[in-house]
Amino acid sequence: MASGQRQGQSRRPAAGRVLLPALLLSLCCRAVSERLRYAIPEELGKGSLVGPLAWDLGLSAAELPARKLRLSAAKQYFTVSGENGNLYVSERLDREEMCGKSASCSVSFEAVVQNPLNVFHVDVAIQDVNDNSPRFPQDSFQLEINEFTSPGARFYLGMAEDTDVGSNSLQSYKLEDNEYFAVEMKESPDGSKFAELVLRRALDREREQSLRLVLTAVDGGDPPRSGTAQLCINVTDANDNAPVFAQERYRVSLRENALPGSTVLNVSASDADAGSNARVTYGFGKMPPKVLQKFMVDGESGRITLQEALDFEDTRSFSLAVEARDGGGLLAHCEVEVEVLDVNDNAPEITVLSVSSPVPEDSPAGMVVALLNVKDPDSGENGQVWCELLDEAPLSLMASSGGSYKVVTASTLDREQASEYRVTVVARDRGNPALSSSTALVLEVSDVNDNAPVFEEAAYSAYVEENNAAGELVLHVRARDADAGSNGRVRYSLEGGSAGSAPYVSVEAQSGAVYAQRSFDYEQCREFAVVVRAQDSGEPARSSTATARVFVLDRNDNAPRVLWPASAAGEDQAVAPFEVVPRSAEAGYLVAKVVAVDADAGRNAWLSYELVQAPEPALFLVGLHSGEVRTARAVSEKDAAKQRLVAVVKDHGQPALSATATLQVVLAGSLQEALPELSDRDAVSELTSDLNLILVVALAAVCLLFVFTVILILFFKCRRSGIPPVFITSDKEMYSTLGSKAPCNYYNSTLPLPYSYEVCLASESGQKDFTFLRPAAAALSDRLLAGEPDSGTDSGKDPPSPGCSAQVSFC
Repeated sequence: MASGQRQGQSRRPAAGRVLLPALLLSLCCRAVSERLRYAIPEELGKGSLVGPLAWDLGLSAAELPARKLRLSAAKQYFTVSGENGNLYVSERLDREEMCGKSASCSVSFEAVVQNPLNVFHVDVAIQDVNDNSPRFPQDSFQLEINEFTSPGARFYLGMAEDTDVGSNSLQSYKLEDNEYFAVEMKESPDGSKFAELVLRRALDREREQSLRLVLTAVDGGDPPRSGTAQLCINVTDANDNAPVFAQERYRVSLRENALPGSTVLNVSASDADAGSNARVTYGFGKMPPKVLQKFMVDGESGRITLQEALDFEDTRSFSLAVEARDGGGLLAHCEVEVEVLDVNDNAPEITVLSVSSPVPEDSPAGMVVALLNVKDPDSGENGQVWCELLDEAPLSLMASSGGSYKVVTASTLDREQASEYRVTVVARDRGNPALSSSTALVLEVSDVNDNAPVFEEAAYSAYVEENNAAGELVLHVRARDADAGSNGRVRYSLEGGSAGSAPYVSVEAQSGAVYAQRSFDYEQCREFAVVVRAQDSGEPARSSTATARVFVLDRNDNAPRVLWPASAAGEDQAVAPFEVVPRSAEAGYLVAKVVAVDADAGRNAWLSYELVQAPEPALFLVGLHSGEVRTARAVSEKDAAKQRLVAVVKDHGQPALSATATLQVVLAGSLQEALPELSDRDAVSELTSDLNLILVVALAAVCLLFVFTVILILFFKCRRSGIPPVFITSDKEMYSTLGSKAPCNYYNSTLPLPYSYEVCLASESGQKDFTFLRPAAAALSDRLLAGEPDSGTDSGKDPPSPGCSAQVSFC
């Protein structure tokens, strides 16, 4: 970060001298290339500050929202703050994972700004920290050393691996204190440090057959880190000549396209001993598994061959540790350095960093519409790339620094001629033969809002059955706009319509679907209209309207309602309607008419009538469509005096709904004949329904005494009484027993208005003395007024007193 700041300070004087040209270039939408450098240690936590990127680019905090500073790296190790423009670490950085053993490690990426579009190149150097300890390729080393080995003999122990670099890498080796061996560190020309075991004192197998020592590798960090391995040394008998390689170091170059099985080189070693001690076999020492997978050595001939294909971009060189072992177990070591030569086996890689699409058709020439980055992992001329645009389009390609290219408009665009342009970007390297790659670039041209939405129909109609569910789809309206983008995006809304229609429906803004806001009722509203407006999202917006008319269809949701005869609501209400039919009535006599209505319409309101309950099924019939109740035959003396008829009124809906009407019919020659028939059964039924068993027993005892007393009184009265006079009108007696409200209710019938009823009684009846039984008469009056139904047939009770009679006269 400090180096980036120093470089930024050193550039400020120069920036002042070129301020005017840079300003002119930015006005022409051309990017100024610049490279910023920062340095940070590895293993920084997420969110750690790298440097003030916006400040170093000359951007203030107020410019950041408009300039839209962002990064374009393929793998984002860093992030830039949109508030202050500082560069921060976005993930943990491991230098060893990113760069391996390379002496330098850096991450390069581009910083892109808009308005005007520009690109800047940023390098962040990752500094090593001592976060890795030296590590031996194995936990223990097995050595066999002859007891006749002379002091000063050296034994190769291999190299400890430390992925850190610089002073944090491996610095020295230490050996556990002993009297026979010491360890020395050797450094190869490439800088790698390996350990050699040096014999300081001659061994004596008879005294000590084996040794176990601890070998330690130490790095130069602060504090230092170390790794250990155990040396297991077996002392063997005389083989005092170790093999000797013809060269201590071999160097060979190999092209990366070499086929597996190719010979790398032959190594050879000789041994001055004779016999089995002079027989030399070859093998690899301890090396990383990746190297052992690539190469193989023949144990007898020392021929090294390639096992897997090489990749210059992955590894540019290999270091092979080859061992020569004689029959006595003595070893010799040599190093083989394999250099991998690059071939042009990678085509250029094209990365589209940014595309400004769509582009307004009135954009000026020279506007930057896309940023590209082209890279080739090959080296030398194989990695040098040039680009061009194919296909005819008003676009041109301009090269920038660091493999970046800008695509700019070469002339003004016209959407009426072409709504989009498709061009191919081709990148070729300078290898032999040259390799190339291409990518397609699509540039859309945006339109201006010059078309209003147009409905598919000028007027819409929809039919919805009543009792629909709230939220049910009613219809779809659609409008199309010939413009593109937001200018052609249509939204729908309700503007108005017939009075009171607004709460009924709503329209979905995006799809134009019209939904019911509530359940419709055909009986309240049969149709309504709304105005739907379609408006685009252009600036300024354009709109059009269409009328949607909704017709509500009837459903059979109302049962027939009986207007006559009306049913009694309780015992305290007036007497229920009843009809008196003379016993002299012939077939076809009009008894009453059932009147019903239905709130529905059409077939749902067509009503039909039928009798479902009648004591004498063959006596009455009802008109199917008129509702008139007539006698089907002549009334006979055997027919019950009281008839209870139940009629059903049905509509013709699907399913059909119905209602019932109950009609009380009394067969009597006069109204006075009908009154006892209505009262007797009602009084008994009320008495027996209200008293429990104990009260019935008590009442029976009282009644016996009462009846005995009455019989005595009747006996004496009958002896003194005379013959009663002729019948006279007895309105006074009638009202004294039935109450003042009975006559008005007796006129409640469905016969024509000119008919009326008059009740006559004998004023001097011999039974006039029974007026003390008025409680029973009052009960009869209440029953009559309450309109309780009767069974319609004669019971076993005594008939009315011969002294009481009733006559019906027609006025």
